[in-house]
Amino acid sequence: MTGVTVQEMAGQVADLMEARLGLRGDGLAAKLRRGRRVLPRNVRREAEYLVRAAEKAHLPKLQVQLDRARIDSAFEICMGHLKPLGVKARRRALFLDMLTGFGTAVFAVIVLVVIVLAWRAQG
Repeated sequence: MTGVTVQEMAGQVADLMEARLGLRGDGLAAKLRRGRRVLPRNVRREAEYLVRAAEKAHLPKLQVQLDRARIDSAFEICMGHLKPLGVKARRRALFLDMLTGFGTAVFAVIVLVVIVLAWRAQG
């Protein structure tokens, strides 16, 4: 990973913040200042780390200080929160939610029937 790659990562996160959250500004730092309350705390912290890493990546002497694994982790956390779900994934999630609700209702009815039958058998 070179300094250009860190810059590209910060640019991708900034672009997604603009597309998903409607935040305007020049660069990731400006968008973070504008959207402080919109992002969850952990995502905001990781995005701020990306901003600091992008600033350090400009200077060759400071590139040695960059933690590449931490930068990748911060990028993945930001992208995971900001990347929109596709239509297929949304439909699948909706189907699974409906299936879970249906399964819970069927289970509750079965439990009630067993309780009623046990109560009638005693009386």
